Parts: sequence; C-alpha cells; structure tokens
Amino acid sequence: MNAQEYEECQVTITVSPSLEEILVDWLLNFGSDHDFVSFPVDSHSSDHEGLSLAEQVAGRQKRLRFQIAIRSEELTPFLDRLKQDFQGTGLHYRVVPFVESGHL
Repeated sequence: MNAQEYEECQVTITVSPSLEEILVDWLLNFGSDHDFVSFPVDSHSSDHEGLSLAEQVAGRQKRLRFQIAIRSEELTPFLDRLKQDFQGTGLHYRVVPFVESGHL
C-alpha cells in the first residue's frame, strides 16, 4: 500500500529542540497549503549514541514533534526537499496515509 493512493497523508517529524525555529520557518515557507502542529515529546531508545550522560541516566531525550497534513501529490517534492535541506541534522520522519479525516 502506497501513501500516494490516498488523498492526504501525515508526515511526522521529530527533531532536536535546537531545530524548532528553523523547521517552523521551513514549513511556513514551503509553498504549499498544509497545516501542521508541533509539541514537545520525550524520545526513548536503547541506542545511547549522541545522548548526554544526564539523558542516558534519565532514559529519555527532549525532542520536538511536528505533524504535517499534506496532499499526497505534494509528498514526493516535500520529502525530497526535506532530505536535501536537513541532511545530517538527526531529523527523523515517518509518513502515514489518512484513511479518513474531517471536522466536527
């Protein structure tokens, strides 16, 4: 099943808090009609590479999560540019199709 078989999908991006303003500006200037939200999250992993000693002890790393609703036909250009502009930053992304969405 391909996300582009659906009308819309959600791109979830998780980044270091140091990238918050850069990513917000990037998303606002991307040039398509998409909505997004952001919120703080705790990232948990058994991979301790890149974690400070305090983060290793706590077992979590402070991150920010962005959820972007995007039309499927815009997905490939969006991801291509994201990969180009944020290469090497540790950004993690995931794409899931919207089976249904609406406003009540």
